[in-house]
Amino acid sequence: MKQSIGIDGPAGAGKSTVAKRIAKILNIPYLDTGAMYRGVAVAAKRHGVGFTDEEAVAALVEAIDLQVQYTETGEQHILVDGEDVTGELRTEEISQGASLVSRVPAVRDRMTELQRKVAHAQRVVMDGRDICTNVLPDTPYKFFVTASAEERANRRYKQLLEGGQQADYDTILADIIRRDKQDSERAYKPLYCGEDTKRIDTTHMTIEEAVNAILSEV
Repeated sequence: MKQSIGIDGPAGAGKSTVAKRIAKILNIPYLDTGAMYRGVAVAAKRHGVGFTDEEAVAALVEAIDLQVQYTETGEQHILVDGEDVTGELRTEEISQGASLVSRVPAVRDRMTELQRKVAHAQRVVMDGRDICTNVLPDTPYKFFVTASAEERANRRYKQLLEGGQQADYDTILADIIRRDKQDSERAYKPLYCGEDTKRIDTTHMTIEEAVNAILSEV
């Protein structure tokens, strides 16, 4: 396996933004693994499968054809059964659905298989919930990017307002706390910072500072 860069962390910590910038600086592909779980959630919604119906979700993930493709400009797209569903991935319903379906062992195993396949083919920057602890355990480049729940909620709140959307800070904070609990307390391959993983707290950091903290280690 190539020496890819793994970045884990909770929702809203800035890990995807950091990972994308690092990939651009190093001129290697960025793999958004969270988008893959969102793709499973989109498929579940389309097939009328409840996000918490573990047996049905497990059967679904084995039946669908989920692929990651890149445009000429390096933009990642998620295809489900040949259809590009990238535009459907970022709704709040699908965000929650992705967190729920990711609890299902069959889903995590299938996504791990696909993610490792990408990393075997080329060096990538990959972020998610269990990249360092499960997907790429042998890479020397492991990072856990986090921030306080309050700071993450504030960032999301500002992002929504800047995008012209209505937002309620308390609701966003409650959603983040709930997702943290779901991700860190699931029985199968939960989110946590491994002993051999460098922890980077971005609560009081700029994106550039977080990027430089990782690049200094790579």
